[in-house]
Amino acid sequence: MTYTIDCTARLAGDAQSIWDTWTDMASYPNWDPREEELRIDGPFAVGTTGFSKQAGPRAGTTFELTRVEPITRWTNECPLPGGRLVLDHYIETMSDGRVSVLKRYQVHGPLEILFRLFFGRGIRAGAPATFAALEAEALRRTSV
Repeated sequence: MTYTIDCTARLAGDAQSIWDTWTDMASYPNWDPREEELRIDGPFAVGTTGFSKQAGPRAGTTFELTRVEPITRWTNECPLPGGRLVLDHYIETMSDGRVSVLKRYQVHGPLEILFRLFFGRGIRAGAPATFAALEAEALRRTSV
């Protein structure tokens, strides 16, 4: 059983600044309205672990970076009872000079039904604000 959610946006800026901002995990609570705490326990590289807690009453979770392709893609995985949550992040420069971003959530295992019923709608609803904040932060960093 797998449940997938794709959240996409087209952002102003360049792929490098989007990458630099999106992979600077410690800064997320400063700009991402959905993140309360986020840390990475080493370099941004495959095998590095971290911890994430979204805003609100839910507990946080550990994760591991499982793929890093500089400036184009990175993946982290979180354990779930009987499965896992895989989060893929894609960055692509478009012909119009904007940057296309995609965050794909894939829930594997028996919790996919609960994820679909309780979290899917909130993820989709919150994605535009997160992407707008990512764009604003990346633009702010390039103008400093």
